[in-house]
Amino acid sequence: MGEKKVQEKIQLLKELQELDQDLNKTRQERQILETEQAEQQAAIDRVQAMVDSLTADIEALQAERRELALALTQEKDAVEKAEGRLPGIKTQKEYVAVLKEIDTAKKQNKDIQEKIDAKEGEIEALERDKEEKDGELAALNEKGSERTAEISEALAGFDRTLSEEGKKHEALLKELPTPIRKRYQLLLDRRGGVAVVEARNGACLGCNMHLPPQLFNSLFLAQEVQTCPHCNRLLYVEKEPVS
Repeated sequence: MGEKKVQEKIQLLKELQELDQDLNKTRQERQILETEQAEQQAAIDRVQAMVDSLTADIEALQAERRELALALTQEKDAVEKAEGRLPGIKTQKEYVAVLKEIDTAKKQNKDIQEKIDAKEGEIEALERDKEEKDGELAALNEKGSERTAEISEALAGFDRTLSEEGKKHEALLKELPTPIRKRYQLLLDRRGGVAVVEARNGACLGCNMHLPPQLFNSLFLAQEVQTCPHCNRLLYVEKEPVS
């Protein structure tokens, strides 16, 4: 492999790594926005669930109150009918029995009214809670609507960048020989996104370990793509410009 070809491969590898790092950064930024979007929706869903639960509880209490109100009306009617019978009663025994019936019914009416009052108190408390949660939900939706538009626009931009840079990435990969390409991709995964590093002052800048002098000197000849014996990263040297 001639020096020119080796230098071309090294340059391709450097460009490819820079592009991979840009792609990785873009993916991370995109993921941050997606996480924010998910958290924003989760907050809305959480408050909406509270509102729905409060609504269901209020409706259940209102149904119970209606049933109690109906029972109260029926008991009041019974009292009125019983009281209407009093003038026509002939015997003392029957008169006392009807009075007792009226007294029992009035006590029942009082108990029912107390239950109705208690239900109304519960309903009012839940309605206050619901009003508070409705306001919180409205604020979240308003804020979320604006932020969602911003996030959607940013995500679309990231997608365009990823698509464009992805095409460049594929094109660069195709220019590399298969063995180098496979080695590069393997190192990229295993070495935290840094597969190609400079060797300087006799050391690999990837792992900071000293290189065998013969290996370091051979990098200047650029006869083949060399790897660090310690971290296996692909190596290159920056040659001093000729005066």
